[in-house]
Amino acid sequence: MIGQRDSVSGAHFAFTDRWGGVSAAPYEELNLGGAVGDDPDAVRTNRELAAKSLGLDPARVVWMNQVHGADVVVVSEPWGDKPVARVDAVVTAERGLALAVLTADCTPVLLADPVAGIAAAAHAGRPGMVAGVVPAALRAMTELGADPARIVVRTGPAVCGRCYEVPEEMRADVAAVEPAAHAETSWGTPAVDVTAAVHAQLDRLGVRDRWQSPVCTLESDDHFSYRRDRTTGRLAGYVWLD
Repeated sequence: MIGQRDSVSGAHFAFTDRWGGVSAAPYEELNLGGAVGDDPDAVRTNRELAAKSLGLDPARVVWMNQVHGADVVVVSEPWGDKPVARVDAVVTAERGLALAVLTADCTPVLLADPVAGIAAAAHAGRPGMVAGVVPAALRAMTELGADPARIVVRTGPAVCGRCYEVPEEMRADVAAVEPAAHAETSWGTPAVDVTAAVHAQLDRLGVRDRWQSPVCTLESDDHFSYRRDRTTGRLAGYVWLD
């Protein structure tokens, strides 16, 4: 259920795999995405199971309506009856409030400054990375008092540069914005490495404490992959502060 988890000075990071939930095929088992065609009751149960396995109150987890952009919202409480914001990054200064990001090949980015008590979660697909969603999330954090030198970042399971094949023109366009994204598949065709690009962006902005999951979602049967399966579930990354 929780494929990877660690903590740093009261900041907690976790990434799910696809197992331990109640969803039926083709979403089996722990689909946490509510907009992929799965039974809403199954998704609700899965979110409760995942949250409780982390010691979280499911009602205190903030989700996003992700749209592959670079908009960021600062939150201090769950959405409740309000519409879920159409953004790709969410930031909070509220300790104990968990932020969640959904992915199935895109790069989930979790950030925290444990000293300032600021956390953020960002959804970095190729379009969002090019648009600058991660730098935008970092700016929102620093405006609340976070320091890049103290920020800890974890990027979760995502399609790797050896597998993310794209047309040559697309690779050139992406690499013109972020050269670190330039990649080649294991079979010798043009590719994009979104996770490498995200880490390059963070490095330029002064964030040094970073970790990258070694898991490629397309290669791993334990993880959902949109590029591999098309109709499939969504993984989640969670970040919160004590």
